[in-house]
Amino acid sequence: MATKLVDLMYWRSTRRTGVVFTGLVIGLASLFQLSAITVLSHVCLGVISITFSLRLYYKLLEVLHWNPGVHPFQSYLDYDSSLTNKETVMLVEEVVLLIAFAFTEIKRLLFVDNMIDSIKFVVLLYLLTYVGVVTNGLTLVIAAVIAVFSLPLLYKKQQVRIRRLARAVRSLVRKIKNLFGGVQASAKASPEHAHAPKPKAKSK
Repeated sequence: MATKLVDLMYWRSTRRTGVVFTGLVIGLASLFQLSAITVLSHVCLGVISITFSLRLYYKLLEVLHWNPGVHPFQSYLDYDSSLTNKETVMLVEEVVLLIAFAFTEIKRLLFVDNMIDSIKFVVLLYLLTYVGVVTNGLTLVIAAVIAVFSLPLLYKKQQVRIRRLARAVRSLVRKIKNLFGGVQASAKASPEHAHAPKPKAKSK
């Protein structure tokens, strides 16, 4: 499953990725005007109208002895999409661990286990209130889908430039950290020099 998702993200099969990407974007965009049930029903009706027409066409060819009775979707019917007991247990364990981790982190942030992390969480929530005013969750999902299907391909084609830019950004961040570290160290050193006792003059 993971390999197939990677193949879709990197457009290794242009036709299949194009169909999946276009279908996802159109389906999500349709939710702006219609309910999820209506969109799902229309998608299923559209798919079954195509598959039923092709199945009827092949059946007609079989009756006319122009086709040896080949099912047009036999490869899809033969594909085994079921999970083994081991795969099911592993999937359930991963989901449970993810939910438990998310619950633990939210509890830790809400009840201020670490003040810095909770302050960051408050800032993030405050920024999300502005994001909610400008846009909605469905728009963010569509943007995420477009990013998933475009950013890996962009990175693959512009890998050298992106790595060079990332190195430059890391170098800049390192310089800024060193600068603030130097300012903080000098600020700590100044009060120590100010409160340091002055040496007494030697008596003759």
